[in-house]
Amino acid sequence: MSAKRQSKGKANGVSRKKSKLDEDEPPVLSEEEEDDDNDQRSDDDDNNMDELTEDNASLRVKGPDHIGIVMLTGGTNWDLNGRKSVPKGCKSIGRNLYEPHLFEPLKDTRIRLVASSCNSAHTIFITEEGKALSLGRNEKGQLGVKDLIRRDIPTPIEGLPDHAIVNAATGRAHTLLLTDRGAVYSCGDNKNSQCGVKSKDPFITTAMRVKYNGPPIVKVGCGAEFSILLDCKGTLYSFGLPEYGQLGHNTNGEYIERAGAINFATVQQPKPILTFVEKNKNKVEILPKPEIRDFACGTNHTVAIDDHKKAYSWGFGGYGRLGHSEPKDELQPRLIKYFDVQRSGVKHVACGPTFSIAINEFGAVYLFGQMNSRGEANMYPKPVQDLHGWNLRSIGTCGIGLVAAADDSCIVWGSGTSSGELGLGDLKKSSAKPCEMKKLDGMYIEQVACGSAHTFLIARDLSEDDKDIIASMPVYKPVVT
Repeated sequence: MSAKRQSKGKANGVSRKKSKLDEDEPPVLSEEEEDDDNDQRSDDDDNNMDELTEDNASLRVKGPDHIGIVMLTGGTNWDLNGRKSVPKGCKSIGRNLYEPHLFEPLKDTRIRLVASSCNSAHTIFITEEGKALSLGRNEKGQLGVKDLIRRDIPTPIEGLPDHAIVNAATGRAHTLLLTDRGAVYSCGDNKNSQCGVKSKDPFITTAMRVKYNGPPIVKVGCGAEFSILLDCKGTLYSFGLPEYGQLGHNTNGEYIERAGAINFATVQQPKPILTFVEKNKNKVEILPKPEIRDFACGTNHTVAIDDHKKAYSWGFGGYGRLGHSEPKDELQPRLIKYFDVQRSGVKHVACGPTFSIAINEFGAVYLFGQMNSRGEANMYPKPVQDLHGWNLRSIGTCGIGLVAAADDSCIVWGSGTSSGELGLGDLKKSSAKPCEMKKLDGMYIEQVACGSAHTFLIARDLSEDDKDIIASMPVYKPVVT
């Protein structure tokens, strides 16, 4: 099966033009009425959130415990990352770093979390004090800095409340941010409603609050053009583009707008994912709604785990990335039966563009899907023997590979990577098998976050030995025009 899906519509002479129809569209109002209605709705949302925080005054969403100093490897030309050439009008500034460097703009700033994804050429940093900074490509306002100009120096995100930011996620061109009160803010590309803010503007350049009034959110996630939220009671919500079933609502949203054009009905606001299924040869069984504890998003698919360590997946099924032994799309969360058969629960998941990673309760690592475009596709979870015995605590997935913090090492794996995102040096840019990033010997990595062609790492700086190792690293200072 080719990496690029053949269009169903093309075979019938129908163009699959991406447009959108907003689900549950409100009644048509005049401009004045609409403005009044939006203002009232915004006020109501603010009041509801205020009431929620008053009722749960002691409730706070907790961010990561770890903290450290940021290291960078890979491409720093943010307008080029993930592309073959720099688009007209964009900057061609920045070089490839083939080994880890201390990131000079943040060398004196302790960072608690870094967020990026295999779809992203931008990155979010959350500081020790809970402030959010953004860096990288900004063609659609995904940095939340009131303009469309890229940033080579981390810049504070506009429009956020005084509450601490504890979690963040990035899509292809949009960003989600989570406060310690459980509220979600978004910015960036909203053409397919992936920002969830009910705005007419295709680009949201200042962070706005997502239209949601349920229990506090504890985690946010982004696919390329969709978003997922997890609340404190274990319910998932999704919004954005449903083209491959990645929203989990048992539909791909496809409709015929007019002769010759197939479009997709986007979901404007967080909508709960309520139906989970198990499929056998002859029947589909609806399962009791599980309490979800964690999830990860790929480009067009999601994998989630519940409180009983069962795993579910849905969305684009190509190359077996859903782990169901077939390449079919799944329109709602489907139980991955392999782990039930093996009688081993799943404790952590990560997703790349065309593959998924699962770690079971005994520490064994499984890959399903295809990491290498020239390699074999795993149609169901298969153990990665080369990672046996490693204790992986943080995994980042780039375009065609991964970087993982493990014990006192950093493990990298990926073929065809060329920008230095695996940090192996300029003579060996990729590895067909998992291997150690030797340049980080002696450094304890707390967290890894990979973008489309770059990798940020948080290095522990608690002891004098930690600080000495960090100080010995080469320093990268961005060129700013």
